[in-house]
Amino acid sequence: TLFRSAAGPTSDGYSLVRVVEKELEKVHLLPETFVYIVDAGTFSGHGGRRGQKKARKKNGTETATSLEKLLPRQCQVLGIATPGIVVTPMGSRSNRPQEIEDGEAGFALLFPKIDGVKIQTFHFFKDSRSKVFDENQLLEAGLKSNPDLRVVLMFGYNTWKEGAPRFLHHVINPLNEKNVIIAGGQVEHLASYTSDSNPHSTEPFGVVGLAISGTQVQGATVLLGLDVYDESTAEGAMQRLKAANIPEQNTIGFMFACVGRGYQYYKSKKNVEADAFRKFFPSVPLFGFFGNGEIGCDRIVTGSFTLRECSDIKDDLLHSYTTIMTLVHFGTPK
Repeated sequence: TLFRSAAGPTSDGYSLVRVVEKELEKVHLLPETFVYIVDAGTFSGHGGRRGQKKARKKNGTETATSLEKLLPRQCQVLGIATPGIVVTPMGSRSNRPQEIEDGEAGFALLFPKIDGVKIQTFHFFKDSRSKVFDENQLLEAGLKSNPDLRVVLMFGYNTWKEGAPRFLHHVINPLNEKNVIIAGGQVEHLASYTSDSNPHSTEPFGVVGLAISGTQVQGATVLLGLDVYDESTAEGAMQRLKAANIPEQNTIGFMFACVGRGYQYYKSKKNVEADAFRKFFPSVPLFGFFGNGEIGCDRIVTGSFTLRECSDIKDDLLHSYTTIMTLVHFGTPK
């Protein structure tokens, strides 16, 4: 396989560490990129009494450190904490993906070197010394002037802080090109990021993510808005995604949903959107989160073919009360 996944509860902070450790023992190819997403309540102590919050925050830092210690020194690491988790348990293609809106949860994706594909992490944060975002940072991250760029997964953190929405616009607007899939959302906070000269704990807000390049990479996104409100309309949205004809072998699904959706939005029915995805893509594992805002639009990128670019109004990439469903295909192994 082109990737492996590890999923587990994070109730004591170390369950995910143990699961990742076991998975690493099974792999023959060491990961070059390691992405993990955990629920913010357990990992960083959002909510609960003050003493519990401090203990959890310390626990979250220790968990991040423990995960990073398991990995090769050159491995790129990206970890984020979110209000809720979407996960296919252990990444099994036969398992039902789960929307976990409450309680402890987390997962990790381990990507080895993939022939013909380049996965590059990026991190942009507000520099208090500069009033404008330097777009040269996009060039360095492979996000501009890169003809092979196909998919950008991006996550804004601490975006409730003053000045964060404007910063997010400055990062996203130059990337709004019709031949690149852009998908993601706004999360609680950054848990891990390697190769940083500055410790992330001092940064007020920023944007992290993955730039996925390669001529064999294909992708598609659909936006589920307020016109999707039950099982039938959710399945209709998945039919649009299915119509993109993205190959399903060596493909991952990502679901980035608003915390305002989920079972409360669907009148106490749980797992509506994840189940709709599984009905149309039974062999594609689904991962993602519930967050504080969504990034994406309806778009298909398969080689030279592109359908339905986002409109000229750049803000069309930023949403609330929506879900972004995404397929990322990494090519067929030779």
